[in-house]
Amino acid sequence: MKNHLNKLLVGITLLSVIYGCKKYEQFPVNLTTINYVFDPRDSAGTNAQSYLYGIYAIVFNGQNRVGGDFLDAASDDAVSSQSGSVQVTLMSTNAVSSQSFPLGEDVWEGTNPGGIPNSYWAGIRSANEFINNIGVVPVKGTPVNGVGTRWVWQSEARFLRAYFYFELVKRYGGVPLLGNTVYNINDNIALPRSSFASCITYIVNELSAIQDSLIAGPATNPNNNYEITNGAAMALKARVLLYAASPLFNGGNIDPNNPLTGYTNYDITRWTLAANAARAVVNLGTYALDPSFTDIFLTQENSERIMIRPGGNGESIETNNGPVGFQQASAVGNTSPTQELVNSFPMQNGLAITDPNSGYDPNDPYAINSTPKRDPRLTYTILYNGHPWLNTSLQTYEGGQSKPDINTQQTVTGFYMRKFMGLFENTTTYSNHSQDWIIIRYAEVLLTLAEAENEAAPSPPSDCYTQIYALRARAGIDPGASNTYGVPQNMTTVEMRAFIQNEWRIEFAFEEHRYFDIKRWKIAQTVMNQPRTGVSINLTGTTLTFNPVTVLNTAFITKQYFHPIPYDEVLKDPNLKQNPGW
Repeated sequence: MKNHLNKLLVGITLLSVIYGCKKYEQFPVNLTTINYVFDPRDSAGTNAQSYLYGIYAIVFNGQNRVGGDFLDAASDDAVSSQSGSVQVTLMSTNAVSSQSFPLGEDVWEGTNPGGIPNSYWAGIRSANEFINNIGVVPVKGTPVNGVGTRWVWQSEARFLRAYFYFELVKRYGGVPLLGNTVYNINDNIALPRSSFASCITYIVNELSAIQDSLIAGPATNPNNNYEITNGAAMALKARVLLYAASPLFNGGNIDPNNPLTGYTNYDITRWTLAANAARAVVNLGTYALDPSFTDIFLTQENSERIMIRPGGNGESIETNNGPVGFQQASAVGNTSPTQELVNSFPMQNGLAITDPNSGYDPNDPYAINSTPKRDPRLTYTILYNGHPWLNTSLQTYEGGQSKPDINTQQTVTGFYMRKFMGLFENTTTYSNHSQDWIIIRYAEVLLTLAEAENEAAPSPPSDCYTQIYALRARAGIDPGASNTYGVPQNMTTVEMRAFIQNEWRIEFAFEEHRYFDIKRWKIAQTVMNQPRTGVSINLTGTTLTFNPVTVLNTAFITKQYFHPIPYDEVLKDPNLKQNPGW
């Protein structure tokens, strides 16, 4: 720890974190001193606000961030189309170590392409600098709930610090808690890890303390819709409590007597705390599901967004992940969704494709020429053979336009990712659109509420069904004669649990939920020790045949439930205990 973390805690140039979003101002290098940033004469707080923007910029943008791939390609939802030493493939095949963990998912000691530290420890230090020094800046501005602007900014920094801590804890378990301390070069920083329970308590208390001194959500102004709101603090608290209540940490600790890797006892009331936190967000009455599933990701001013990381306008999502074979709209198709993900989407009547009453036709698996259709979220999430795209019908059969079977990168599963892309079904080229990365949205709050209520009660309460109905109605699932949207009635807790887990999967595909969900539910050893599959489609005349193919043999052992503390950190700090198995 004295190696990298020491450098972060005592040696980061104050303003080196100012990078990323184009609107964030850069400081003159020769003026980057603490007195310049936190200046008692700066009545507008211009320099301090730019420094705060730099802390915001440390929040990761999840789009193709792990070696050019989405993190979901390290789960059972996708594989990378890239060849060679691919970071997400190393992660999903148990081919990493504490000395060689993929940089794209190393939030402990990462740096940006320019070599500037952008790990979440860098964010925590920068937040502490801001929290400790903003009080000297006489920022003028309209108070929020009677709270002056500089104290609103301080609350934003405290939120970001809590967010960074949680992102560390969900990967590593308990981590050192620094409080407001900013260490100096001569300080002893051989810090021990705090317990998982202490970290959760600290994060939750911080979020509770600041929620009333933040602006009210949703933030709908396109020029500042990244700002942290009271709703973001409340929604993050619900997420933290949901994770803390989940099996990996609550009753399923992989090292039962180790307080670093979870609670050492099971407590059902932890689910109640998560449900209450989610219900509090609902009761704000300021958020709602966007009527259009695609608009969530393309339209900045919508009431479903709770926390975002600005991504600017562009078409990089298409060029990185879109189907190959279009000369006028070139792409490399990095992301190959799996057959397992495709199969998890029900029919439009809400019934699973395995249900004999669903109407699923294996000879027309995407229901292009038959009815009922598939869940519309499938069309919004996956590009499959016959999907309208760039004013044509996508060809992912063997030898087709987008699966030419020549020496070029292309889908390895027969599918491409569709989510986050613009409305290019009927155009011939790609064009710029909003590429904001949504970190928290209202649909998550509803599923958190449903999951937590199900686990906290002897049997699923009616409110669990209500939340699922709302999500399925927005998705375009038919309500049916009984207005139940294909949701089985009178489910047991176990049945409802499996149903909710599938809703998480199809609603939030590629949004960096699945990789962590299968861990917190402690099902990764089941789902990741099965082959990843795709489809090989053959066209004979006008007849298509669909043949399952194995595309990757993934592997998962117990130690993978947590990331390893980087080897050199543990080597240099005997107080920093390594995670089990690493």
